[in-house]
Amino acid sequence: MTNNVTELPGRDDYDLERAQAYFDRLIADDSRVEPADWMPDAYRKTLTRQMAQHAHSEIIGMQPEANWITRAPSLKRKAILTAKVQDEAGHGLYLYSAAETLGTPRDVMTEQLISGKAKYSSIFNYPARYWADMGAIGWLVDGAAICNQVPLCRCSYGPYGRAMVRICKEESFHQRQGWEILYSLSHGTPAQKQMAQDAVDRLYAPALQMFGPPDDQSPNSQQSMDWNIKRFSNDELRQRFVDMIVPQAEALGLTLPDPDLKWNEERGHYDFGELDWDEFFAVIKGHGPANAQRLERRREAHEQGAWVREAAAAYAVKQAERASRVA
Repeated sequence: MTNNVTELPGRDDYDLERAQAYFDRLIADDSRVEPADWMPDAYRKTLTRQMAQHAHSEIIGMQPEANWITRAPSLKRKAILTAKVQDEAGHGLYLYSAAETLGTPRDVMTEQLISGKAKYSSIFNYPARYWADMGAIGWLVDGAAICNQVPLCRCSYGPYGRAMVRICKEESFHQRQGWEILYSLSHGTPAQKQMAQDAVDRLYAPALQMFGPPDDQSPNSQQSMDWNIKRFSNDELRQRFVDMIVPQAEALGLTLPDPDLKWNEERGHYDFGELDWDEFFAVIKGHGPANAQRLERRREAHEQGAWVREAAAAYAVKQAERASRVA
């Protein structure tokens, strides 16, 4: 089916009914909605919120890793971590660009972030104290991101789905470098292995919370699935992630900090313990251990980059004037 906005002649009541029917048909046929297509306001609002939060998470997520670039234990580790941080910046730009196609300018989304109005992934409000945390972030956090984001490649909104294809390829690299760091540490000295285990102990639960609250406490999840924005619920994705990382932890020689974690033969999945959802909701409300620090650093970076934005705007005006004179 071709998405063609010219099929929708106007916006009186009759044409709105036709537009809604066309949109519903796209969703029912598992086709793509494109920026020029009519879409319900609620669909646009949901997508804008989700894509902006995703972009904010990529940008804020650069901070704990960038802080370790100069302290990485070798030139190779520095180069790899630098490349990863650059990737995260690119992901944020892809996603801001995709979100802008829904009508919200990037400067508005940026203002919402630095003012504290917008949310981003709760995991980035935890400090990265030791080098092993770079491994745990790569293995657990980027591993959870892959679980969550691969289904988004089939998102019903075209620009989001297409952006996710490249992002997921790069996240696979990120997850692999985290695994390699932890593997080196867990097969090193006893002190190195303990450092790796400590990092996993601290970041395991926050990584599981990255998928969002339980389904019965997630008011937007079902509607997003009905619109084919999401393909799986929060709890389904969390279960997939646990099933994936248990054998990986065994290969690393590390344990996951959950006494209730065990294989359930009847379900064909691992059972795992209840997470601290009070802590989760406190963190997303701005009360995590690094919330204030993350936002303050982002504000500083935005202010320090003002001259770049001003120079780019002046250059755009000059180019437009030059093109006008030529014309």
